[in-house]
Amino acid sequence: MRAHYRAEGLAEADLAPDPYRQFRRWFDQATASGLHEPNAMVLSTADAGGRPSSRTVLLKRFDERGFVFFTNHGSRKGREIAANPRVSLLFPWHGVARQVIVGGSAEHLGRDETVAYFRTRPHGSQLGAWASEQSSQVSSREELDRLYRELADRYPEGEDVPAPPEWGGYRVVPETVEFWQGRENRLHDRLRYVDVDGAWTVERLCP
Repeated sequence: MRAHYRAEGLAEADLAPDPYRQFRRWFDQATASGLHEPNAMVLSTADAGGRPSSRTVLLKRFDERGFVFFTNHGSRKGREIAANPRVSLLFPWHGVARQVIVGGSAEHLGRDETVAYFRTRPHGSQLGAWASEQSSQVSSREELDRLYRELADRYPEGEDVPAPPEWGGYRVVPETVEFWQGRENRLHDRLRYVDVDGAWTVERLCP
């Protein structure tokens, strides 16, 4: 099961001055290509003992400060970030033979930012954030659905739902950002931005 990549290459001269503008270029191209959920990213964390875990989350925004996602702070990823804030993000854009890999540290967003974003979520997603004590055991699907129905009765459509106190956002502040372009004969292009004393340098890695 091997795919033969024949995409155009990625040269140092093609890169934007910083990884944020380069990410914007590639993100816009991935979106324009019709990829399903190009903002889906694999978030990898590790607990205090170094045991890793990964899951897919959605990127909600990004700028020169970093990459933002939201979750329950009591979830496994939330607990692991509390113990060890160093994380990795992977954007697996297989349809265009590209990947972006971000390495850095996750920090909490301010409560005001979290509440502002929560208000933009669909009503059902707001209720789901209350119904699900993420990563904890639940006795059955029926129990989860029952909790959701109770919340739907308490907060009908059109009524404001408060943001759960344990739910919030994280910003991943990158130290490295690698742009991976698939090439023929497995001689892929890998160009990585590295933060050196507040300035970005670029290094080429062997595939």
